[in-house]
Amino acid sequence: MNISKILYTATATVHGGREGHAKSDDGVLDLQLVVPKGLGGPGGNGSNPEQLFAAGYAACFEGAVRFVARQQGVTLKDASVTAHVGIGPREPTGFGIAVKLEVNLPGIDRAVAQELVDTAHRDICPYSHATRGNVDVEISLV
Repeated sequence: MNISKILYTATATVHGGREGHAKSDDGVLDLQLVVPKGLGGPGGNGSNPEQLFAAGYAACFEGAVRFVARQQGVTLKDASVTAHVGIGPREPTGFGIAVKLEVNLPGIDRAVAQELVDTAHRDICPYSHATRGNVDVEISLV
């Protein structure tokens, strides 16, 4: 699948890798990166690529669910998505990530909520498109 027209491009530069500094070209994103203790680093004040991926996927997926809900005439009041992004070794070499998305759609019939989530994941969310076939993604309604 090709994108027919780029609507927006985000640009960020990192110096120093996982123990560096990340900054977007507009300066809105400007943060220190640290290796978490779980990966043998010092942890502490700063973010890491997994947190940034989790925030991006959660925001994008909730937006996709809201888009589908509007298309289907469903009103969402207090929706939320929590993303868990894990990292670990993969066979035969290197590292990979796994994602768990927890979608909360209070006040929405469970069957309707499941249809919204399934459609958002299958048809709308760019993160879901990008990860499909590359990253294990588990989605649950909570």
